[in-house]
Amino acid sequence: MSGTAQGPWAAIRRVAASDRISGLIMLGFALMGLVLANIPATAAWFEHLSHFELGVPGTNITMGVGHWAQDGLLTIFFLVVGLELKQELTTGSLSNIRAAAVPMLCAVGGMIVPPILFIAVVALFSRYGAGDPGSLLIANGATFPFSEAAHGWAIPTATDIAFSLAVLALFAKALPGSIRAFLMTLATVDDLLAIILIAVFFSSLNAWYWFVGIAVCAVAWYFLVRMRKVPWFGVAVIGILSWVMMYEAGVHPTLAGVLVGLLTPARAMYGERSPRAERYADKLQPFSALLALPIFAFFATGVHFDAITPMLLVSPIVIGIIVALVVGKPLGIMAVAWCSTHLGSLRMPKGLRVRDMFPAAVACGIGFTVSFLIASLAYANAELSAEARFGVLLASLLAAAVSGVLLSRQSRRFEARAAAEQTVPDVQRGSGRTETTLADGTVVLSQSIGGRRKEPAHDDGAGSSGRRTKRGRRARR
Repeated sequence: MSGTAQGPWAAIRRVAASDRISGLIMLGFALMGLVLANIPATAAWFEHLSHFELGVPGTNITMGVGHWAQDGLLTIFFLVVGLELKQELTTGSLSNIRAAAVPMLCAVGGMIVPPILFIAVVALFSRYGAGDPGSLLIANGATFPFSEAAHGWAIPTATDIAFSLAVLALFAKALPGSIRAFLMTLATVDDLLAIILIAVFFSSLNAWYWFVGIAVCAVAWYFLVRMRKVPWFGVAVIGILSWVMMYEAGVHPTLAGVLVGLLTPARAMYGERSPRAERYADKLQPFSALLALPIFAFFATGVHFDAITPMLLVSPIVIGIIVALVVGKPLGIMAVAWCSTHLGSLRMPKGLRVRDMFPAAVACGIGFTVSFLIASLAYANAELSAEARFGVLLASLLAAAVSGVLLSRQSRRFEARAAAEQTVPDVQRGSGRTETTLADGTVVLSQSIGGRRKEPAHDDGAGSSGRRTKRGRRARR
């Protein structure tokens, strides 16, 4: 019975652990949401489902299903992010500041340039576009002032680490691990900065006593998860209460997951083999990758347009987000990487040059999850929010396609270089002897005597009478 019970769950965990499969599942749900929201036969049903209200008994918390996916279910994803951040800050890539300095600075550069380009594009449209000077004309014919459209400046700041790693898994099988580690460090810091943006710019603070409640929940969680035997019922109650306190305080409630994740111990305790933060993140990963993120993407992209026309492709909001993510992200990352290594005293990881990071930097233009969330928070107007999320989807797909091509070509170059390094001639000075290692591990020895080359002897480890091994030849000498 135990083997039967563990079999399906083990398969689910393997699927969730695959960046490639989980990324494709989330993309599939996102495209399905967009299609269902705009097909006449299903549009009304999708709208009804998205706005069907569910409430927490005894509280004033009542939201539609789509809103619950964004503010409730996505908390699981942010909890995993918080646990992984704590582990990285304690024993991972972010624990050594000097080693992580370049990707950390690149994350900052990748978050500064996109908003600048977004504002620049929107400003150009407001001045020279089809609408009145100082306003923008969007795809459905409505006009909005520049000041309102500019509220979306933070949308293209985030990188979706799950999708970025999925692209690497699909197209970059032969790349060195240092590139993946660089991207993971960069995206992790990017997530942390995006969380700070959400907390600072997209929160409307309420009564002070809710923050006292948040502090009490944080202290309770801190001590409960450090007990030798963790009381899971109490932990669950504290986690839910911290989410409610965040919601009532006016802070985006998903940040409750980050808070309790960062308070979880990331070093082994009581003789345990692995840290609790690492174990909890592994256990929650299937729920995050295969439940929370796909359902959130399904509702986040399920925005209804009066008509999906080519005008959407020339909308100022859509173009601004595409330029910011596809161009601004890699531009900011590469500029900071070059300045910090050429003008500063920092160094890239061993064996990597700045230009080696360009394909991965393009992959950082995949915004998706957090960008969708910020798009829903930045714009109160439903039409602006819908176009912003459509722009995030297009920009992420374009960045994934471009980075996929670049990563595939780069992977082939690294593969060819690795194959070439397996065949390296070693000419011994003054002996005229050449040793060549073939791709299959065979060592070919050749000796030049009087300008003539003797028949090469092969060392394939067989030790046969017709082939003297390299070790045997050295012994005779």
